[in-house]
Amino acid sequence: MTQFDRTPSGPDPIETESYGILRSRIDLSHLPPLTRAVTERVIHASADFDYATDLICDEAALAAGVVAINRGAPVVADVAMVASGITGYPVICKIRDSIAARLSRTVGITVSAAASRLAFGEAGPGAVWVVGCAPTALEEILRRDVVPALVIGLPVGFVGATAAKESLRAIGLPAISNVSEKGGSAVAAAAFNALLRAARE
Repeated sequence: MTQFDRTPSGPDPIETESYGILRSRIDLSHLPPLTRAVTERVIHASADFDYATDLICDEAALAAGVVAINRGAPVVADVAMVASGITGYPVICKIRDSIAARLSRTVGITVSAAASRLAFGEAGPGAVWVVGCAPTALEEILRRDVVPALVIGLPVGFVGATAAKESLRAIGLPAISNVSEKGGSAVAAAAFNALLRAARE
């Protein structure tokens, strides 16, 4: 059996073994349930145990995210890699929209920021925003009068990423973020998928 094979019923044995190894190396049982689920899934996706202390999670915000997912809230991703990492839930992602490219050139913003701006009209209030790549997308969210259910703000990079995440925490929106320059599409998608799994349990 390869790592891509699935049994007809029951959990993926490779995933089960992987979580077993993870839990043998780090004890996260002291964390609240949703925070633990998100942290474990992010570590599982990245093989980076530093996320145990790097992630900033608020249990009430995570619970609000689960409620939003249960009611079918729109989910917006900043880039296609984040969208493709979210399985089993519809995702709005405007990054490949030709209008986003035109708006970027016209207004002088990044395509990711333009895509986030375009998504506002479709998503409306109460959406879950998932940012894993572009700090400018997160900055665009913070500049708008958005009322999100949750913002997963985990952009990666040395330019603007930590500042954008600091701004997210400072503004007080319900959020998942992290302190360092780390992050990325796989990490952001993993955080959302942890909440999606919790919503379906």
